[in-house]
Amino acid sequence: MRVLITGGNGFLGRRLVTSLERRGASVRVLALPNEDTTGLEDGDVEVFRGNIVEPESLTAPMHGVDCVFHLAAMIGVWGSLKAYWRVNVQGTANVCRAALLADSKRVIHVSSAMVYDMTALLPATEDDPLVPLNEPYCLSKAHGDVLVQRLIRDESLPAVIIRPGTLIGPGDALNFGRMAARLRGGKGVIIGRGTNAIPLFAVEDMVRGLLLAMESDSAVGKAFNIGHDEPITQAQYLSLVAEELDAPEPRMRVPYKALYTAAYLAERLANASGSRIKPFVTRHGVKLYGADNRISVDRARRELGYVPEISVTEAVVSACRWYQDSERTMPSPKPAPVTVAAR
Repeated sequence: MRVLITGGNGFLGRRLVTSLERRGASVRVLALPNEDTTGLEDGDVEVFRGNIVEPESLTAPMHGVDCVFHLAAMIGVWGSLKAYWRVNVQGTANVCRAALLADSKRVIHVSSAMVYDMTALLPATEDDPLVPLNEPYCLSKAHGDVLVQRLIRDESLPAVIIRPGTLIGPGDALNFGRMAARLRGGKGVIIGRGTNAIPLFAVEDMVRGLLLAMESDSAVGKAFNIGHDEPITQAQYLSLVAEELDAPEPRMRVPYKALYTAAYLAERLANASGSRIKPFVTRHGVKLYGADNRISVDRARRELGYVPEISVTEAVVSACRWYQDSERTMPSPKPAPVTVAAR
């Protein structure tokens, strides 16, 4: 089987590459022209340079491919809706249309659990309406999800939509690295009571979910939540990270509504400044860590045979050990707002 992974050089992508190679697949990766792909090009992986926002750069890597894993997305940076839309909606459209033209047998589109109303009383299911937070990342991922649904329905795109929680594991500099740096610096805070669930789960379980979506004959045309249905609470997470890193445990508590309002005002100021001023906190970050975020993986269990094999605690400890091992050589993450979902 010949496989193409957009975003295959990232935190999730490299693990997926390794797992696919172990299964005997011929793997291609689409990487940006200036990306450092050291390690990929040393092996048997074919690295193509291009950009999902440039349709002409997708023709060569897509040729003869059986399955496309669409992981590439704009994430983790403050930007306008226009910038996010260009990558997460138009870029997704470009990938899907290129797959149709290449007659690929399957497209695995990585969406996000943040397309749901993550403050609902019950765990989000695939049948729930998409009610994303009114901010660039969540809106663009929801519209990309709807776009893929439409292409499945109207143009017979052989796609599977994966809506994951928030990945964690060794190598996660974007999400975990920033959080660890704040705790190390004594800047950790607990949003609200801290008893809310946060949707963390092991990156290794995400890879298993993606492979099951590729292999299942009945998965095409459907959406699946992938995550862990025994989540960790915000307070448990922060306490565990602080203990593992020998950092001060957060004691300061900030009311959820107050911090959410502050984030809204900070974003308004950033927009008014033309993004010259970056918000010190975002609504996305407050909602991700401060709201009770739960997703149901019952459909994936039932139809794909998906079972999360790594507890969230194990995944967090593994990330902590990686952080300690790499702390001396890893650049210190800037205390920027975190907007993380799938990668």
